[in-house]
Amino acid sequence: MIKVSMVVRSGAASFKVAVQAGSVERALILARGRYPGGEVSVKFPIDPESFFVEDPAARTALFGQPERVAA
Repeated sequence: MIKVSMVVRSGAASFKVAVQAGSVERALILARGRYPGGEVSVKFPIDPESFFVEDPAARTALFGQPERVAA
């Protein structure tokens, strides 16, 4: 499992959300499904410290709380 931050833009609103999934591609698919009206992209640079999720209980996709992104 991996965890990446995504930036979601919807109209004038822009926020960041963390997504846990099996791959970066799967994380993008999940985020686009959760925010269908928004433009979703991976936030770079990816944080190497938190990229790999080692918790064996973390087998399902998880979304963190949305966090505003400064304009």
